[in-house]
Formats: sequence, structure tokens, C-alpha cells
Amino acid sequence: MADSSIVLSSGYKMPVLGLGVWRAEPELLHSLILEAIRLGYRHFDCAADYKNEKEVGQALAEAFRQGLVKRDDLFITTKLWNSDHGHVREACEDSLKNLQLDYLDLYLVHFPLATRHTGVGSTSSALDGNGVLDIDVTISLETTWHSMEDLVSAGLVRSIGISNYDIFLTRDCLAYSKIKPAVNQIETHPYFQRDSLVKFCQKHGVVVTAHTPLGGGVANKEWFGSVSALDDPVIQKIAKKYNRTPAQIALRWGIQRKTIVIPKSSKIERLKENMDIFEFELSEEDMTTMKGVDKKLRTNQPAVFWGIDLFA
Repeated sequence: MADSSIVLSSGYKMPVLGLGVWRAEPELLHSLILEAIRLGYRHFDCAADYKNEKEVGQALAEAFRQGLVKRDDLFITTKLWNSDHGHVREACEDSLKNLQLDYLDLYLVHFPLATRHTGVGSTSSALDGNGVLDIDVTISLETTWHSMEDLVSAGLVRSIGISNYDIFLTRDCLAYSKIKPAVNQIETHPYFQRDSLVKFCQKHGVVVTAHTPLGGGVANKEWFGSVSALDDPVIQKIAKKYNRTPAQIALRWGIQRKTIVIPKSSKIERLKENMDIFEFELSEEDMTTMKGVDKKLRTNQPAVFWGIDLFA
């Protein structure tokens, strides 16, 4: 699988297909991760805010005990929560403890804002008396980033990156960084392609990870309705042409535009289906056709619950 990994600016290889564990049911994670490893998954995307790092850690420890994989075979990502920007090392060490790991392959700043500290390990949103996010204006993103860089020097993290950063914040991070961000994890999928941001990042050596790579229409229907890119007639027509599913077309499109995709699934048949994206390739004509389905439709915006529009 020639296109199964991308080399980061840190020099480490990152698998282009990963399993995201956001909203994964904690009681199912143990068996899900073990089965994913047996199927060939080597990249797992986690976050302190997902509130299931301990369950992921227990599954990884079991995989190591069974000899399914060695630690260096895996690429594990997790993320710094908003309220821990002033406590970066403590938060990282807490995640390492929960994941039962000695180091992280990638540690991301989950969102580009610092909020009132609520205690390391607590990822509750810090709201003020008016129910609006209690932003800590004393901690700059530059300060946070330099604390992230210290984690690399300490050997706790191999690569560091950002998440949910727009072009301007990414540009700023590149300007003040001593270690530039290896990755920017953003929402991008056929209905929200964000070509300007993706190309800007790639031009400057920042790999883009696509969270919500299938569009999230079903998973996020309680927020934004049930619009799904997988129901798009153009994508369905291409899927029929290749005798593949619409999800496989969306994921294949993602890796052919040189982004990393981390679909979430709790169904073994879906895990197998997602692994099959390396068995075919979309033509240039079909890649061009895919550009035409963009609706600039964001489906994942948790900040709306914080009383702010983070992406305005």
C-alpha cells in the first residue's frame, strides 16, 4: 500500500487511515480496538475530551500483552483540552497515564482557545455566569505552543500539531513556532472541502487530518439536520462506477488529496470496508467531478454550545 502513510515534518510516518474514537461507546471500545488492530489498523485518534482514554489504554495494553502489535507499530494521537492550556505538561502526562503509554506519536491543541482551568483531567466546558465560555485571556496561543514544544524536548511526544485552526491562526503558529506544527486536524469532507486551508497547510509542510471525513450528517443530525454527503447523487454514481460504497469513495477522495482520514465506526463490517480504500484509485476526472459537490457545509461545530461562534 504505497499511499498508506505520510511523512510528517518531524520525520515520523503517520498512517493515512485511522480510527477515530469520538463518541465511541466506552463499553465497546475494548473489543473494537482489538478487532481493528487485528484488521490492520495502526492509527487511533483520541482526545481527553472524548472521555474514553482509559478504555483505549486498557485495550492497547491488552493488544501488547497478546502480542498483536508492538508499541512502535502504532500511531496514537490525543489532544490538549481548552482548560489545560496553562497546564500542558500535566495534561499530557495525564493522557499518557490513561492511555498506558510512555510517549504519544502526536499531541494536538484541540481548539485554538484557552478557557478557565477546571482541573487536569476535567474536560467540562468552563462557562461563566451567563452561560458563555469563560475564556482565559491571559494565556496566548503562542504560550501554549511553546509549552507543546517542551513536550517534544522532554521525550513525551514525537510530533505536535494543531486542530480546528483556520488559515490565519495556522499562519501565526508557523511564524512563532520553533517546532512547526506537523498536523492541522480540521473538519473536511466532500461537502466541506476547504481547499484554500488544505492547500495552505500542505504548501507549508503541515499535514491535514480530516475529522468527520464522511460528512457527519447522520452522527450530527441532532445539531445540524441529517444532510449527508453519502446521499449525494454524484458520489453515489461514482460509487456505482467503481463498485464501491459512497463512504469508500469519500475516504478514497480524502487520501488522494493527500489528507489523513479518521472515520469513526463501531461496526466491524464498516472497519473492514474502510480498509479497502487502498484497493482502488479514483481517476483524475472523478477527482475533478468531486470538487463540484462542495456545499461549504460544516456539520461539526461544538462551539455553538459554548455560547460563541468559534469559526465566525
